[in-house]
Amino acid sequence: MPSRRKAMLAAAVLPGAAAAAPAPAWPSAEEIGRCTEEVRRTETAFAAAFAARDVQAFRRFLAPDTIWVGQTPLHGPQAVMAAWQAWLTAPQPPFSWSPDLVLVLPSGELARTSGPVLDPGGKPIARFHSTWRREPAGGWQIVFDFGTSADG
Repeated sequence: MPSRRKAMLAAAVLPGAAAAAPAPAWPSAEEIGRCTEEVRRTETAFAAAFAARDVQAFRRFLAPDTIWVGQTPLHGPQAVMAAWQAWLTAPQPPFSWSPDLVLVLPSGELARTSGPVLDPGGKPIARFHSTWRREPAGGWQIVFDFGTSADG
């Protein structure tokens, strides 16, 4: 069969095949709400570990393949921990954060958190944006993190 004819046949068959695929099952509003609150608690616990200077607890939130975007992307937990060492071991945390936006995919596999980063006096200095992945054993780990200016 000439390749043009194969392409035309494929183009005719694919729309029907796509229409026959089952629609994804959307979870109930209660399930989405439960997952959203679970992610909010996870982000809040992550920030609390930083505030408490609990280096081990902070590290446990980082996925093995995490990427943190800054001036130079940090690939993996070791790079993040090395870059954040001074902030994690300072007597007082140099900033704090909390989520004001939490979104969870209907699959419950990925989530996005965002919110203000505050200086010790409570002044907004940046905004964090994080992507979390549900782990097979349960719980969430951060896979992407980046910040923007306080107004961005």
